[in-house]
Amino acid sequence: MSRLRVAVVGTGFIAGRHLAALAGFDDVEVVAVADVVPTRAGEVAARYGARSHPDGTALLETEELDAVWLCVPPFAHGPLEAAALARGLPFFVEKPLGPDLATAEAIAVDVEAAGLTTAVGYHWRHVDLVHRAQELLRDRSVHLVTGAWLDRTPGAPWWSRRAASGGQVVEQTTHLFDLARLLAGEVDTVTAVERPAPEGDVPAAATTLLTFASGAVGTISSARVLGRRHHVGLQLVTEGLAVEVTERGLSDHELRVADADGEETSGSEEDPIAVEDREFLDVLLGEAPGVRVPYAEGLRSHALACAADRAAREGRPARLGD
Repeated sequence: MSRLRVAVVGTGFIAGRHLAALAGFDDVEVVAVADVVPTRAGEVAARYGARSHPDGTALLETEELDAVWLCVPPFAHGPLEAAALARGLPFFVEKPLGPDLATAEAIAVDVEAAGLTTAVGYHWRHVDLVHRAQELLRDRSVHLVTGAWLDRTPGAPWWSRRAASGGQVVEQTTHLFDLARLLAGEVDTVTAVERPAPEGDVPAAATTLLTFASGAVGTISSARVLGRRHHVGLQLVTEGLAVEVTERGLSDHELRVADADGEETSGSEEDPIAVEDREFLDVLLGEAPGVRVPYAEGLRSHALACAADRAAREGRPARLGD
């Protein structure tokens, strides 16, 4: 059986999850790994029997591939996608799509023009409990959405620089904005406020007020000042029903459903990273009709997170589409 030849750019935590998933598929061969720290690239590549490269551009210029996974910090997006597009190479890209909106919008134009197969790593969409929440809410009008990402500050040195990471709203809480779009529909306007941090220019906390096209209202808040992850989740309220999805870890999700008769809690240890990788591979093999989050769809969630960040920075509401 011929195997798809793939590469991964980046060797951080999320890249490691993708590498582990890809290496577990019989129809995939991980042929190359790249990282700006050559020793790290070499160590990870050796683990998977792959070749190492000092950066993603060098990898994309020399390797014969069927697809590439771009798992790099927000500030590194742009040149890598351009290199993949130049070779007509399908790519999976981790969120966020960049530290700003302009970078992602430019890439989206080129992706559409090329008709290239792409996928974005909004992995919550691949959790079975989220699919159940969709079914529960399918024929109901959501009235209220409340979400929170209450966590510690990640240790990467670039994370606390807004120009490099985009900030917590863009880099982390974007998952909740994506889930809100999926379960409650598109957002028309956002208003936001933030509290500065004593160090770095990424706020210590931020809150966004959302008005949905359906008429629903909501808030999504972020904080990065705790010693560990405290709570990450989204709750939706409709007539007689409350539905909440929470994530304690990438493979640890919970669904709580409450109605007049009581409350039901379900858990899942499904690995959504492996599920989204398998879906992308199956599309490339012609065994699936499409991915859940192509680049254009990922851009909509990225644009919402960027609008929330902009509204807080500028102190005025932002309308989606402006």
